[in-house]
Amino acid sequence: MSNLKEVRLRIESVKNTQQITNAMKMVAASKLRKAQNAILSLRPYAQKMSELISTLYSNYSENLSSPFFEQHETDKVLLVSLASNRGLCGAFNSNIIKQIKYLTETSFEQQYGLNHLKLISIGKHVSDILINKKYPVLQIKDNLIEKVTWEGVKLLADELIELWTKHEFDRIVLVYNQFINSATQVVTTETFLPLSYDENKKTRNIDYIFEPSSETIIEELIPHYLHIQLYKTFLDSFASEQGARMTAMMIATDNADVILKDLTLSYNKARQAAITKEILEIVSGSNALNKV
Repeated sequence: MSNLKEVRLRIESVKNTQQITNAMKMVAASKLRKAQNAILSLRPYAQKMSELISTLYSNYSENLSSPFFEQHETDKVLLVSLASNRGLCGAFNSNIIKQIKYLTETSFEQQYGLNHLKLISIGKHVSDILINKKYPVLQIKDNLIEKVTWEGVKLLADELIELWTKHEFDRIVLVYNQFINSATQVVTTETFLPLSYDENKKTRNIDYIFEPSSETIIEELIPHYLHIQLYKTFLDSFASEQGARMTAMMIATDNADVILKDLTLSYNKARQAAITKEILEIVSGSNALNKV
């Protein structure tokens, strides 16, 4: 009977866990729909703005001068990592840690060894690990990913722009999960500053008349473009988090179904064995009485 009681308690426990994972899956799915709509709506705008700035600067680069396009020797590097404040989202957070470790061992090994590499960590799960592993964390901004807002992201973008214009760093790199679909998120390393342009896209055969001047357009447009790019990164990361959590909770719910089937089978076998044992005991007792 003790075995039956243990199995019954285990079944109840798995059922309770399944209810929790199923509820979390539904919540994540609801958040994912909003996040997916937001990132898919912003991407074309960000892409077109990137093409516009690249084309404009490549055509008039000899007449334009912008600190955002200045290519420095990569001596000081700032990594900005985006993760999550919560767990239960599969490999979403651990992939960011792996990517940072990979970068410090390959592309930025020299800067990391000379202590010329710093990190701005966004997402409590990754921040705690980076500090425990004694990575050079410059700032922790976990609150920004709790609720992604244009105002909060714009303030961070302005901070990064100020660090760049003051020559605090020669390269600023974003590390985040890019949203592909609910089941696929790709760890992405993207240079935030300096900006680059494709010289092969020159269209000098067309003479444009700018109002205001091309210099004014570049000066006004680039900061806004950087705000948009960072905001897109945050939306990508947030949508990826919800997709990863929904997938993880769906797998957990399905696994609970399998465990319940196995436990129910074990429970039925144990109960049948107990019933058979009781019948045998009654029959044996009856036979013993008849002999007397």
